[in-house]
Amino acid sequence: MDVPPGFDPTLILWLNLAGTFVFGLSGGLAAVDARLDIFGVVVLAAVVGLAGGITRDLLLGVPPATIRDWRYLAVVAAAGLVTFFGHAQLERISRSVQAFDAVGLSVFCVTGATKAMDAGVGPAPAALLGAITGIGGGMLRDVLLREVPTVLRHQLYAIPALLGAAVAVIAREADLTSPVFPLLGAALCFTIRMLGLYRRIDAPTPVPRRRRDD
Repeated sequence: MDVPPGFDPTLILWLNLAGTFVFGLSGGLAAVDARLDIFGVVVLAAVVGLAGGITRDLLLGVPPATIRDWRYLAVVAAAGLVTFFGHAQLERISRSVQAFDAVGLSVFCVTGATKAMDAGVGPAPAALLGAITGIGGGMLRDVLLREVPTVLRHQLYAIPALLGAAVAVIAREADLTSPVFPLLGAALCFTIRMLGLYRRIDAPTPVPRRRRDD
């Protein structure tokens, strides 16, 4: 289990499960929009909820925690079924789902970076793995739907995850074991993500050169 220093393991477990569920909802909604069947909805919910943590653990060379604990599989299955049968209601409260998604992103980027540091990874790779924990599922979702990943095109999503993970990593490197610092990292990620959503702020995008025959 990914537990920052000084955190209650039970609290972190429930936060991770809650984040996994909300990520699963976002994957399920994408599957509904793509007109997938009930199996496809559950699969895409599982992909978004679990793929980030699985990718991190595989890169660290350890058995994926989300596969070893049945509760994660149960949560993403529930998220897929909830989305399949209640997608109309979820679409009405999409802003709330996005807020919970931001909470999940904030938790995962910090706990993912912490697990990487615990495995002996250096500061920069640990921050990157923390970000991957948060955004990996969404990237794989878009690939499966034959789209360019959203995090590579627009929206502040990967950047806040990377910044939140960096705060946790820097604190660990400075031997600051207070739980305040992981919380600060999560709060920074959440704040930037929500500002990006409500202010419609995107990462800078280059203007492509015009072709000579245009």
